[in-house]
Amino acid sequence: SALKDSRFPPMTRDELPRLFCSVSLLTNFEDVCDYMDWEVGVHGIRIEFINEKGSKRTATYLPEVAKEQGWDHIQTIDSLLRKGGYKAPITNDFRKTIKLTRY
Repeated sequence: SALKDSRFPPMTRDELPRLFCSVSLLTNFEDVCDYMDWEVGVHGIRIEFINEKGSKRTATYLPEVAKEQGWDHIQTIDSLLRKGGYKAPITNDFRKTIKLTRY
């Protein structure tokens, strides 16, 4: 990823001293009935949804992502939908169709 991930510019030599590594253990997966049933900064979330072409798609964020970005529930869900490739307008009715798993 440091050199070949098209989402990010390649790492430079000057950045090397500031690198750090962390590991996230993903445990305690719980399917929830409401896409709002999770806490920012506490839970990681994984969503499943059907995109505008009828294909099942998924996306996930670790627990720290929404908090670090300063996002609320809706901003996080909408960002995950875009991360998962959803291109249509996002409505509250569509958000209600999401299957959400928290961890």
